[in-house]
Amino acid sequence: MSKPVQTEETSTVSAPRSLKRHLPYLILIVVLGAGICWWTHSSGEKGDMAGRKGKQTPTVSVAVAGKGDLKVMLDALGTVLANNTVTVKSRVDGQLLKLHFREGQDVKAGQLLAEIDPRPFQVQVTQAEGQLARDMAQLANARADLTRYKTLLGQNGASQQQVDTQEALVRQLAGTVKVDEGALAAARLQLTYSRITAPLSGKAGLKTVDEGNMIHASDANGLVVITQVQPANVLFSIPETRLEELLKARAGNAPLGVDALDRDGTTVLAHGVLATMDNQVDTTTGTVKLKARFDNKDEVLFPSRFVNARMTLATLHDVIVVPAVAVQRGKPGAYVFVVNADNTVSQRPVKTGPAEGERIVIREGLTAGERVVLDGLDQLRDGRKVNPVSAGEADKRDGSAAHPGKKRKAG
Repeated sequence: MSKPVQTEETSTVSAPRSLKRHLPYLILIVVLGAGICWWTHSSGEKGDMAGRKGKQTPTVSVAVAGKGDLKVMLDALGTVLANNTVTVKSRVDGQLLKLHFREGQDVKAGQLLAEIDPRPFQVQVTQAEGQLARDMAQLANARADLTRYKTLLGQNGASQQQVDTQEALVRQLAGTVKVDEGALAAARLQLTYSRITAPLSGKAGLKTVDEGNMIHASDANGLVVITQVQPANVLFSIPETRLEELLKARAGNAPLGVDALDRDGTTVLAHGVLATMDNQVDTTTGTVKLKARFDNKDEVLFPSRFVNARMTLATLHDVIVVPAVAVQRGKPGAYVFVVNADNTVSQRPVKTGPAEGERIVIREGLTAGERVVLDGLDQLRDGRKVNPVSAGEADKRDGSAAHPGKKRKAG
């Protein structure tokens, strides 16, 4: 069989068809190459920017260590306790006729609070009085007979035995009269118990029983609870690690002042003094209980209210004070970053003292006038150059950044 002859026209037509068939692959190769070039160029620019950024001098806020006075404070969570709390109960059983107080009223000691039906107790008093009168009459008659027997004994008209018997009868009746007097006093006392009075001055709470009900001496809830809130006490605990400081402070003659603050610790509710402390450490919590006394004339300290107790132990004079945020702690102990005259930083170990709020005492390691770094401490090393800015200027910058419109308006 003869082979077909390929002509020039046939080869010219097949070449464009082959090119069209491979064109998508060529486009894909070009796109991938362009993407690789762009990614490489972008990564290089980012690396250059990061390198330039890492070489920039960091800006840090600084504060100057100064000398001043600082109060050594002791803060604790406390609970307000009434100076005295009494549950008023009836001492006899009976029907409650009337209540003579209003809920929440201030009452005085001895004030009438309630009345119980007194008629059963008045009957008992009458019975005791009658018994006493009868026995006293018998005693009087026995004494008269004893007088006559003694007269007859002198005239030989009676025997000594009769006189002795009569004397014994007189003594017996005298004892009966004493018993009757005691019974009468008990009946009268029960009658007085039908009028219930306030055992102390204070504020009456909510009543627990209404008029007309039968009440008993064995009732657990009683009639009302009276709390004495002037003065008031605050009970709080301190850790035993602060016990030595407290004992040194109490060694002085002046009483230690205690402030009662609200839950947030921002508002002072009342001023008082430390009244007493417990005589032992609570082994379960490692704390010591303290009690402070407050006049509470405005009654702002409500019983069972939670407050923050703040006690001033001492006042340190002319000590080195820095912001507490400047002090860092690591394996070697406490340290600060000090800004030198050439604006390089040095890590310096320090010994700290008591703190008050945002300030802390530096006992060793700093002198007055030196600058300490407050923020950006994680990027600092010994000898690194910094751009120090005072804390006030840093706050202004932060405020301007947060409110750019205000900054433009000021400009």
